Amino acid sequence: HVQLVESGGGSVQAGGSLRLSCVVSGVPYGTDCVGWFRQAPGKEREGVAAIYLGGGVPYYTDSVEGRFTIARDDGVNAIYLQMNSLKLEDTAMYYCAAARRDHMYGGDCRMRANEYNYWGQGTQVTVS
Repeated sequence: HVQLVESGGGSVQAGGSLRLSCVVSGVPYGTDCVGWFRQAPGKEREGVAAIYLGGGVPYYTDSVEGRFTIARDDGVNAIYLQMNSLKLEDTAMYYCAAARRDHMYGGDCRMRANEYNYWGQGTQVTVS
């Protein structure tokens, strides 16, 4: 069955770093987009970063550009989100999600949450 398991969240001081991991298993063949999303209390879920597993330039939301990096490790079916220079406003529950690129509007791996089919349970990041 489909599983996306996030880990690596925690509490960190502003300016610190965390690396989130998402291990993906059981997704149908052709699932080739993975995104990271976050949701803070009282706010809507927002896209943070997305990557096409076939290669190319990842996408980032403006607020994390230059601070966060999404990367893949095919050997362990994992997608990482390296988060540096963390700010108070980065505090949220972070989710990874997967989808097929050819099912997305424009055929590109973007950060539209409603286009992702498979979701993990989330990992909490708290910056103080």
